[in-house]
Amino acid sequence: MKSAAFSGPFALGTFSAPGQAAFPGLLIPEGQVLDLRTALDEPAPTTRAVFERWTELLPRLHELAADPEADRRPLDGLRVHAPVEPRQIFQSGANYRQHVIDLEVAHRSPDDPRTVEEARAEIAGIMDRRAAEDLPYVFIGLPSAVTGPYDDVVLPSWAEQPDWELELAAVISRPAYRVSVEEALDHVAGYTIANDLTDRATVFRRDMKAIGTDWLRSKNAPGFTPLGPWIVPAESIADPGDLRVTLKLNGETMQDESTKDMLFGVARIVSYASRTSRLLPGDLVLTGSPAGNGMHWGRLLRDGDVMDGSITGLGAQRTRCTAEVPR
Repeated sequence: MKSAAFSGPFALGTFSAPGQAAFPGLLIPEGQVLDLRTALDEPAPTTRAVFERWTELLPRLHELAADPEADRRPLDGLRVHAPVEPRQIFQSGANYRQHVIDLEVAHRSPDDPRTVEEARAEIAGIMDRRAAEDLPYVFIGLPSAVTGPYDDVVLPSWAEQPDWELELAAVISRPAYRVSVEEALDHVAGYTIANDLTDRATVFRRDMKAIGTDWLRSKNAPGFTPLGPWIVPAESIADPGDLRVTLKLNGETMQDESTKDMLFGVARIVSYASRTSRLLPGDLVLTGSPAGNGMHWGRLLRDGDVMDGSITGLGAQRTRCTAEVPR
């Protein structure tokens, strides 16, 4: 299921023909791909190399997208890889108000004296205070968890409660360190789709609750971050704070929410992460996932499940889950 539907005149991705090396490509809506290793005056070996020269290359990319004589090849017949290989992945947790409320209720202790309504009201108050106090929650993911938008996802045998979390991801262009909220979007090249798979059973440490969350174990298995299919330039997305995030499981809609429900927008998260770390070209900033995950529905991922994820203007990904074959 490869469709070239996206906003704007072009998108960027990583592609390969059978038996050949992967290459950075410029995709136009007609479903044609231009190899950027040869099309640019100074060939780019990867999409990350394009983002490292983003301000310089953006006008040239527009010219190439509009050039009817450009040497393109059909998208059909090409494999679509993850659109970029990031050096760093910054992940925003607890960023959709309704999602956090649903998760907290689902993870309630059996002896919690509150009714569901009381718990929801209390958690909603906490979310509102976080927004008022301007406190995003950002942690680090591993690039080795990234896989392509149409690749199978292997569910590890140890993952007892594998879950989905479709998210809007921002891709960094020029380095960002201690940038203000007002400056932050100047450091974003474009947007793509990420599915931040999570094993709910290992989110919290069982051996010592005071340690807190174990994001290494719960989120970073190989293939736990399907990414893409491509990156749409930021200028082609009118408002990243007003996009529809939709995930279907075996054809049934599970997540369908607007990014309007985010507590903190893209600019706020990028600025916050840059207070501590230097964000680099090609890095990903995931913005959290809306309500409708498996814990909410009481239905976790299993062998043979197919996830279809889409975000307004960014295209769609499809991944099939397969159970790990015991060694």
